[in-house]
Amino acid sequence: MRIVYLAFLLLVGLVSAQKQQRNYISHSLTDSKLYVHVNDGKYIFQFYNDEILETAFIPTGEEFSNHSHAVVMQPEEIDTEFNENENSLQFGTEDLTLEIIFKPFQINYYQKGIRLISEKRGYFKSVHEPMEMVQGNIIADTTHKIEFNLTTDEVLYGAGARALPMNRRGYRLPLYNRAHYGYETHSELMNYTMPVVVSSKKYLLHFDNAPVGYLDFDSNKDNSLTYETISGRMVYQIVVGDDWDDITENYTELTGRQPMLPRWALGNFASRFGYKSQKETVETIQKFRDENMPVDAVILDLYWFGKEVQGPMGNLKFEKDSFPNPHKMINDLKRNQVETILITEPFILTTSNRWKEAVDKKVLALDSAGKPYTYDFFFGNTGLVDLYSKHGFDWFKGIYKDLLQMGVTGMWGDLGEPEVHPSDLIHATGTAQEVHNIYGHDWARLVQKAYHDAKPDLRPFILMRAAYSGSQRYGIVPWTGDVNRTWGGLNRQVSISLQMGLQGIGYMHSDLGGFAGANLDDELYVRWLQYGVFQPIFRPHAQEEVPSEPIFRSEKAKDLSRKAIDLRYQLLPYNYTLMFENSKEGEPLMRPLFFEEADNPELFTYEDAYLWGDDFLISPVLNAGQTSQEVYFPKKSNWIDFYTGQIYQGGSRVNVSLHEDYIPTFVRSGSIIPMAEKMQSTKEYDGNSLIFHYYFDPNEEDAEVELYNDDGITRNAFQNGAYELLEIDVKAEKKNVLEIELEAKTGKNFKTNTKKIAFYIHNLNRIPKKVKFGNREFPVRWNSKAKSLKLEFNWNTAKDKEIQIYF
Repeated sequence: MRIVYLAFLLLVGLVSAQKQQRNYISHSLTDSKLYVHVNDGKYIFQFYNDEILETAFIPTGEEFSNHSHAVVMQPEEIDTEFNENENSLQFGTEDLTLEIIFKPFQINYYQKGIRLISEKRGYFKSVHEPMEMVQGNIIADTTHKIEFNLTTDEVLYGAGARALPMNRRGYRLPLYNRAHYGYETHSELMNYTMPVVVSSKKYLLHFDNAPVGYLDFDSNKDNSLTYETISGRMVYQIVVGDDWDDITENYTELTGRQPMLPRWALGNFASRFGYKSQKETVETIQKFRDENMPVDAVILDLYWFGKEVQGPMGNLKFEKDSFPNPHKMINDLKRNQVETILITEPFILTTSNRWKEAVDKKVLALDSAGKPYTYDFFFGNTGLVDLYSKHGFDWFKGIYKDLLQMGVTGMWGDLGEPEVHPSDLIHATGTAQEVHNIYGHDWARLVQKAYHDAKPDLRPFILMRAAYSGSQRYGIVPWTGDVNRTWGGLNRQVSISLQMGLQGIGYMHSDLGGFAGANLDDELYVRWLQYGVFQPIFRPHAQEEVPSEPIFRSEKAKDLSRKAIDLRYQLLPYNYTLMFENSKEGEPLMRPLFFEEADNPELFTYEDAYLWGDDFLISPVLNAGQTSQEVYFPKKSNWIDFYTGQIYQGGSRVNVSLHEDYIPTFVRSGSIIPMAEKMQSTKEYDGNSLIFHYYFDPNEEDAEVELYNDDGITRNAFQNGAYELLEIDVKAEKKNVLEIELEAKTGKNFKTNTKKIAFYIHNLNRIPKKVKFGNREFPVRWNSKAKSLKLEFNWNTAKDKEIQIYF
């Protein structure tokens, strides 16, 4: 570390002193950490990299706890600078700087000389009337708070999943995971909260603490951001970056990256609440096959372990009357290229077959007398598995290992907020209030561990309703909860997923078609599925009164749904590469348009369209009977209608006509989109037959695409060299010549092969005269109406190839 002692000039921007009576005493710099002692404790400041800084406050008489539920990154060795004068010090990197003013005491944060945010009141205790959270739980009459100064123009995102507008400013939001059944356009508390704040000024704050609390996004309109909690660590990290990709990359490096899912997770799911028998399950899948409707997985809701909704929860074994031969069913489904996913819950009812076992093996959370805590909720009288005791963790993990050994390949963790979690219930490591928000997080960790123990080479698929910050590293696939089956329910789905992507959770998705209620509306259903083509997981799911599966809908709805699902499968090469990028760099699959125009304030709250990866612009249809809607086209590129080929100028707003067959979908001019032929299962895809669509832009000299491929199921395939990366570059640097270069980077444990390629070039303004592949000349297959050229060739990826198109 480089330390420079210099007097310095205060950076631009006025400072406002922290309002509490906190007095600076001294400071020291030891082992890359800055210690600042004040009258009531000490601060510890530590950089993780040039763009991530942690601030911890330890009150006098307390010990610092270095245990974080979220942070896994180890601090890097970086160059920092330290400056001080009579009344201040500055500690930082080229990208991020901490400033401390001694009197009056003040903490400020700067990015490259521009002030981002400052503490208004550092961590302090607040005594007030007991705070009521939810479910009648009194959480505390004393809380810890920290307040920050905001600028008047900041737009704020964060706090996890909420059915709210993109801008969270003005809301005081509980940090207490709680499901909201049947929500529509407004819900301030849902199943997946997070202690994360993201600002339009391009910084992120992560409050590194698990216990319940609140995030107040300036609800008093005094330009304040407040984090409040009942107990725990007084630690937060500030994360910055030059652009939004940098911020999400840094934050997911700090808290862990999402592992690759199995490739079948990008296919269509058959799911409802629920299939009641082995016979019904198998027949439903066969109907998908008979109807030529692609499907890759079937999800069994709670009837797999009991005939009734109430009473059997906790059995966690196949109900023999309804599912007489589960091994055969799972194997038969596997032969039909369909995976089996089972629902599980952490509640063991006193009426379940496992109650005595759970009590005898000390699996359950306790009451104050040391006995299993029992209480009533919708499903019956229950206890709760204590994930924080060794007995509970190992017992529950063993159940998952047994199911995996049976051939189940996907696990669904439901009700994991936990749905009912009495405040006086006691876990092995603390109270319900202290672990409530991380219960789903640690449940996902348990399930992932079960996979690694039972099937170490198999990629987990872990569907979870609730978790917390950092849970992406356990491979969770969360959904937006029990949304109402209405247009209002659909309305907020885009903003929820966009918000979660900003906070590191790339696979947030909705029950396609909506879950709650018996609303039979084919237009709504189809529009939701058309949106689902461009959300991370394609999973229709609903209560059974109205079918969630497209095979049981009207003929028109079925045909329109099939078109959407076919496109989902054709985009598998593109989507699988998005999955790879997310696993390597933390990039969300769904991205707000301000990722494209970071300095356009009009886009800070825009949620009518979004980016799917880098190269698709999607504008879902969110209202009944709509015939047109306005779309904004980001200005860095022109955009091309995916279906008609019409070109739209970047930076324009256009009222586009709507079609019942699809939602408005546009591709970036100059992009190369990898696709595949139609298929009935992702198992049919091996990456050896590919279609590329290049949307030529005369203003762009270069275009490139990277395509990732592996076997689709093996854990750590990339890390172990069992992969290939195909790179295609198109260059228009020479006059009257277009060059296409093909290169493959193949891991040491992946066999090269010959690929069948169809390469389309769209929007050419000149007719090609000649096409050469190496020394061979190809026929010119020109479509004069579409102004496109089609090339077909085989490519042995052991060798680089080059194609020249002459005009």
